Amino acid sequence: MSRKSFTTPDGCQLVYEVEGEGPVVLWQHGLGASFDQPRAVFPEVAVTRLSLACRGHEDSDLGPLEDLSIATFSKDVLALLDHLGIDRLAAAGGISLGAAISLRLAAYYPERVERLILARPAWVDRPALENQQGYIAVGQQLELFGAQGLESFQSTELYQDIKKLSPDNANSLLSYFSRPRLETTTALLARLPKDWPGVPLSMLTVLTQPTLLIGNGEDWVHPLSFAHKLAEFIPHARLEVIPSKSVDSAGYTAKFRLALEQFLQEVLM
Repeated sequence: MSRKSFTTPDGCQLVYEVEGEGPVVLWQHGLGASFDQPRAVFPEVAVTRLSLACRGHEDSDLGPLEDLSIATFSKDVLALLDHLGIDRLAAAGGISLGAAISLRLAAYYPERVERLILARPAWVDRPALENQQGYIAVGQQLELFGAQGLESFQSTELYQDIKKLSPDNANSLLSYFSRPRLETTTALLARLPKDWPGVPLSMLTVLTQPTLLIGNGEDWVHPLSFAHKLAEFIPHARLEVIPSKSVDSAGYTAKFRLALEQFLQEVLM
């Protein structure tokens, strides 16, 4: 495994990770996550895993605040592919935000994406502000109080509701208060939860890539209903339902890896 960096056309230095040999699979992290998140569920398959740390993640530059968007992150992936001389991905996929980026790539640049993997999608065909309220509230607390906003957020009814349905979501939200570069986290949470992939229903229904959807229950931010709707709208899609981390963390990882492995084996056929 190697970790390198490159510079985007607008001057941002971004970090990326490459592991394995074989057809190239883009495998992207969620909002605020490190490379550990996508790496933890990626199976041992004879492919090259390529993961880009989006702006404001890992050691990647944040860049201009007005450019923080799913559209920009998607352009950054294209810039990385051009930098590496990769014309077409065997598959593009990711978790949550990573799924949004991959969906946008597949819809707007279909010639560069052969297959699509959408894990725990947080959007369907429009913004999903109701499910993103936890991120938005954490961002507001960080902006007002910094890391000291933790206790205030934990006392809110919103946090208690999220914790009741999905302890994993709740723990993830709390982790933002101890994330490195709090000012970067604040900037990301002020913008990304209000964004969406920009792929309307009219584009979803004409996607041509074979698509794997992965979803689970007990998830406030990534309702299983979103995965079901995308599986219904996308013509060549199939849905794998796996255990929730809130219920069975080991089962979540094992079933996630198995679903990915079975899908990626098709790349090698």
